[in-house]
Amino acid sequence: MRRPSRSVLLPLAAFVAGLVAISIALVMTLVPQHPQSGPSGIGGPFTLVNQDGATVSERDFVGKPYLMFFGFTHCPDVCPTTLQQISDVLAALGPKADALKVAFVSVDPERDRPESLKTYLSSFDPRIVGLTGSPEQVAATIKTFRAYAKKVPSQNGDYTMEHTALVYLMDARNGFVGAVNLNRPAAETAAELSKRI
Repeated sequence: MRRPSRSVLLPLAAFVAGLVAISIALVMTLVPQHPQSGPSGIGGPFTLVNQDGATVSERDFVGKPYLMFFGFTHCPDVCPTTLQQISDVLAALGPKADALKVAFVSVDPERDRPESLKTYLSSFDPRIVGLTGSPEQVAATIKTFRAYAKKVPSQNGDYTMEHTALVYLMDARNGFVGAVNLNRPAAETAAELSKRI
């Protein structure tokens, strides 16, 4: 079988290279190159209260990337598991962990006052900041991050909270970077985060 001549291969290679270049240009045009924040994206202004009773806003997070997780102190499994995973990642980061902030936002302001958040978070890494506020402030923050939370009555007259279990990675300018995968060894997540801090 005869091999194609060089005069046939060169135009074919040029055609393929052109297709690749066009594909890359399309991807670069269609995929945002900078994280979005504010009304058109995930994240933006919020005002809450931390576990020490001090007012906290998005401005307090400017300058360092941060993780944000929505949950509540009466959560039976997802929240404590996630907070422990975050604590493990912070430990795996070593000194680099000081370049990363972490916020745990309660979706249950009715029960999660600053003092209860402080007690609850004492079981996890001390760098995790607990945030709560009025129902209106919490609802506004949930909306700002395009998260979800819903009060669900239980049979005994109590209630639980359905909520987004996503861990948000935000950049130092409050722009959304992506979701953090904690379902793997802490060292792997830490290695990925260390590239961004």
